[in-house]
Amino acid sequence: MHNINRLRQFIVEFTQLVAHHGDAEATMLEQGGELLKTLVAQDDWLPEICAQPHPQYYQQYLIHCDPLERFSMVSFVWGPGQKTPVHNHQTWGLIGMLRGAETCRRYSLGTPGEAMIVTSTDSLCPGQIDCVSPNVGDIHEVANAFTDRVSISVHIYGANIGAVSREVFDPLTSTIKSFVSGYSNSQTPNLWDRSTIVRQQIASTPTT
Repeated sequence: MHNINRLRQFIVEFTQLVAHHGDAEATMLEQGGELLKTLVAQDDWLPEICAQPHPQYYQQYLIHCDPLERFSMVSFVWGPGQKTPVHNHQTWGLIGMLRGAETCRRYSLGTPGEAMIVTSTDSLCPGQIDCVSPNVGDIHEVANAFTDRVSISVHIYGANIGAVSREVFDPLTSTIKSFVSGYSNSQTPNLWDRSTIVRQQIASTPTT
């Protein structure tokens, strides 16, 4: 059984963090990163509807979006060998590895018509955290590190990321195109049905 309470508590704590420090990117990346690191240290909470791979395309499932769109939470589900195009985010983001592993190749934009420059290549394993933003580096390509299994990472962004106008890049020519990612799901997990817990509490309360 999934520990939905763990996910619910994370969203409560992250909402409190963004309410107090949402305008301070460095604080969001540092303290938000610690919250996400604690969450992905346990793999018992991700709803199955947000963990389903597609045979051809990686999936971006919306888990939660703050009502004021101050942050959103998504799961990226990578089938074997799947990867993103080179892209940016236009906002800060946190990435936590939950299952499997992924590789990240970071780029800087080259002169129009010339190849982009690879600035680093890193791997992310379960429990590890990474971050992106226009201030710390925002252009990368992400891929499943495995060719024979599914990998899943969990991302928090400082906006409703599925509705943000972003950009993809041709790494050979530095050509830029706009895109809006949207989401792979049309329904989000029900985090707020605590009726089972309340019923159990009532049943365990002695009557007088």
